[in-house]
Amino acid sequence: MAYNIVLIEPEIPTNTGNIGRLSLASGSNLHLVKPFGFELSDKRVKRAGLDYWKHLSLNIYENIEDFFAMHKNKKMAFFSSHGEADHWSVDYEDDMFLIFGKESVGLPQNITQANLDRTYKIPIYNDHIRSLNLANAVSIVIYEALRP
Repeated sequence: MAYNIVLIEPEIPTNTGNIGRLSLASGSNLHLVKPFGFELSDKRVKRAGLDYWKHLSLNIYENIEDFFAMHKNKKMAFFSSHGEADHWSVDYEDDMFLIFGKESVGLPQNITQANLDRTYKIPIYNDHIRSLNLANAVSIVIYEALRP
């Protein structure tokens, strides 16, 4: 199954590089929505993705509106610490868009509010932790989606 990993306004180059590598390893497409907190030419992006970056199926969008306009009829799941259901309850399907927010604040509130029934969380079992690292969160979700 091919999935679409979407990063909305990613801020940390090493996370994006690692997620790029993960996209390739999982057979997924990577979608990056601007603005970024770095330049794609940043050596930290390339180093984290090693020499795999050139093999990615990569799509870049100028803004959130462009992304949603282009994919408005696609099946999507949104991931946020504010989700009610957990990531195990997603009905994963081929070509589905798995959408993650930026490292500092997650998905914009207007997106989670408009998609409450499709917003999921990864359970955290300690009150001292607010959220997971973005690259770790994407790893957890994509491999749950790939599980037979």
